[in-house]
Amino acid sequence: MSRSVVRQFLTLMLILGVPCTHAADGSVVIEAPAEGATLKSKEKNHLVYAVNRGRKGDHVHVYVDAKEVATLHRTKGTYLLKDLNAGPREICIKVVNKGHTPIGLARCTKVTVE
Repeated sequence: MSRSVVRQFLTLMLILGVPCTHAADGSVVIEAPAEGATLKSKEKNHLVYAVNRGRKGDHVHVYVDAKEVATLHRTKGTYLLKDLNAGPREICIKVVNKGHTPIGLARCTKVTVE
């Protein structure tokens, strides 16, 4: 791989907020909704995510305000956030092992639902 390609790759990882030194251990990216976004409770709101489960991860759990709302096995995709009540909400994705125990890879985003 040329230095130029490596430099472009590292730049892209920094822009996406993915720590390059931890790429082998896994990562979680929430592409949408963005931190601080305002969502409408009557509309279809989607969680857009990309996950590298790492060596110890098996699948992911989705949480809204610390309540588990979904188990996802795809490493990239969308999930319809159902029944979001008005007010401030925290949406999290946690990588878990086969025993459903979080392994420490997680990402959260705080939104407001109107």
